[in-house]
Amino acid sequence: MLTIEALKELGVNTQEGLARCMNNEAFYLRLVGMGLKDGGFDKLEEAVAAGDLDAGFEAAHALKGVLGNLALTPLYTPVSEMTELLRARTQADYAPYIEKIMGERAKLLAL
Repeated sequence: MLTIEALKELGVNTQEGLARCMNNEAFYLRLVGMGLKDGGFDKLEEAVAAGDLDAGFEAAHALKGVLGNLALTPLYTPVSEMTELLRARTQADYAPYIEKIMGERAKLLAL
């Protein structure tokens, strides 16, 4: 079940996220649920698989904003790192990032 305690256990900075939502727990949890279902995750995965660094950057940058605002640290950290690599159009193996991001997302979606 998606709760503040369950999010904390997975490393989410709920204090920061709640503060951005005026400490309205129900509102914050609803936004977290929406953020985890963001289509940007699929866009990022598809763009990187296709080698489209421009589209990958756009998807990663948008996700970074959503995840940062919600203080979803387990997702924000790898997405942020990936965003900077993509911003520089770095040719790299992005598979470990995608694996980490999708794995952390799956843990949070399971709540």
